[in-house]
Amino acid sequence: MVDPKKAPATELRSDRRSLVTASGGMIFFTSDTHFNDPRILRLGPRPFSSLAGHDQALIELWNETVAPSDEVWHLGDFAKGSAETVSSLLSCLHGTKHLIIGNNDGVVTLGASAWASVQHYKELTVEGSFLVLCHYPFRTWNQIGKKSINLHGHSHGRLKPMTRQHDVGVDAWDFRPVTFAAIQARRRRG
Repeated sequence: MVDPKKAPATELRSDRRSLVTASGGMIFFTSDTHFNDPRILRLGPRPFSSLAGHDQALIELWNETVAPSDEVWHLGDFAKGSAETVSSLLSCLHGTKHLIIGNNDGVVTLGASAWASVQHYKELTVEGSFLVLCHYPFRTWNQIGKKSINLHGHSHGRLKPMTRQHDVGVDAWDFRPVTFAAIQARRRRG
């Protein structure tokens, strides 16, 4: 079982090499939080005894890791619930939040006004690397021959890693968002 407190937020925020946003913040990636979704406690090995405990722990870990001036790309499967529930969740999470649509993101999640952007797919450059963001892992992707990198969610840390492809879901990253520098460091170690 993963200990959600294992990686201290100071370690995760200490690498200031991560691309700094216009507001002076860092860029983070995450996926598959499944806030307010009771199925998540049955589907995966998450170490929480209740949905309320799950949601509270993920909120605390997010806010220990992400500062208000940071930017977060959430690669899908954010939350279930009413417009009020989704809006409340988004308002208590630090950072400017972008959503890459996942298979469990309903109309209410997609329509929440707190998202800075909502899309199925995004390409962006971080720390000189061309990133392809999607909820789903790809077999091939744009500029794969030029060493581009696919960041995805959906698989809850269960897929065997491929070269230049990384699951950024909370199940793979101690239940908190992660910087690109941390993703690259794990790749070099592993």
